[in-house]
Amino acid sequence: MSYLRRLSTRSLILLLLALTGLAAAGAAIAVAAGGGGPTPPPKPLDQAIVDALGAKQPDGVTARITFTNKLFPSGALIGQVGSALMSGASGRLWLTGDGYGRIELQSNAGDVQIVWNDTELSVYDASSNTVYRSTLPAGSSSDSSASDNSTPPTLADVDKALTDIGVHWALSDAQPTDVAGQAAYSVTASPKHDGGLLGQLELAWDAVQGTPLRAGIYAQGSTDPVLQLEVTDIAYGAVPSSDIEIAPPSDAKVVELGSSTQSDQSSSGTPAVTGLDAVTAAADFPVVAPDSLVGLPRKDVRLVGGDTVLVFYGEGLGGLALVERKAEASGSGGQLSSLPTVSLDGLTANELATQLGTVLEWQTGGTSFVLAGSLPPAAAETAARAVK
Repeated sequence: MSYLRRLSTRSLILLLLALTGLAAAGAAIAVAAGGGGPTPPPKPLDQAIVDALGAKQPDGVTARITFTNKLFPSGALIGQVGSALMSGASGRLWLTGDGYGRIELQSNAGDVQIVWNDTELSVYDASSNTVYRSTLPAGSSSDSSASDNSTPPTLADVDKALTDIGVHWALSDAQPTDVAGQAAYSVTASPKHDGGLLGQLELAWDAVQGTPLRAGIYAQGSTDPVLQLEVTDIAYGAVPSSDIEIAPPSDAKVVELGSSTQSDQSSSGTPAVTGLDAVTAAADFPVVAPDSLVGLPRKDVRLVGGDTVLVFYGEGLGGLALVERKAEASGSGGQLSSLPTVSLDGLTANELATQLGTVLEWQTGGTSFVLAGSLPPAAAETAARAVK
């Protein structure tokens, strides 16, 4: 499909392994077992990918889908269980030949509409009457037109990309299977080094059309996906613009998530300050950055936007991130204040524990902290105690 060919070869392969920004939100999703339909002949992974990326672009895609979300334990998000994004749902997908699309997830609490074009991604959640909006990387119609006529990647291109990915990820062979009645191939990718709580990623795509049909994220030691989006029925053909171009209610609350291409500069253009000494001198609140946390060495400290300190420990998926800001004078809770609480040796923190990681938020000594990492709650709490 043309929207795939606009990416670099490395990005295309990464897309096949990590999938879309459902992703964006982030999104992420899982492969289910084959359904007894036709399966394609065995192929090496590189050849299966080359054939998928070189397939003739369909005029559009219309599909029925199932989305499953097992990321959050029961009761972890008070008041959010009714949302299709939180509890999972079935729904529909429409995709045009030039990459514009819409996903509709249906639930008793109200539908979720995910709509994207070449400039913007928006998610409307009817359960809270809220629109979450993000600006996509800038592009031009002339760039798109040129890319549409570009030559698909060669076998050598794909082999090089797979070699680069293979430094950090263990890739399976292309497994013949079937999805929604379509002959398909699936592949898994598991982190070779410390992947935190992540077990593996999975993706299946149409063996003839090259269209992604299902993909997923699994936690360590789990045979069930944490998040899943699966095509259950699919048809190829032109999609009318009326299926894509819908607008949320005029009274919906709008939350701007910013640009997916934001750098270390804030929207005001303030450059980041790096290094512990420089950050400590520049911040107007007490900065806490131990040399190590739960055995992970401190790797980076930076002040972003003039008011937020980012401290990183360890590397890759097994690392930790510590976010520090000046505490509110009122002492009011932060963004996680509605979550369950835990004790940190006399302090109270709000905690979000999931199958893929843990987030903790607390305030002390004039500083507000958020600690996040792909590690179990007990390890995250130990790290937080070392910070406080």
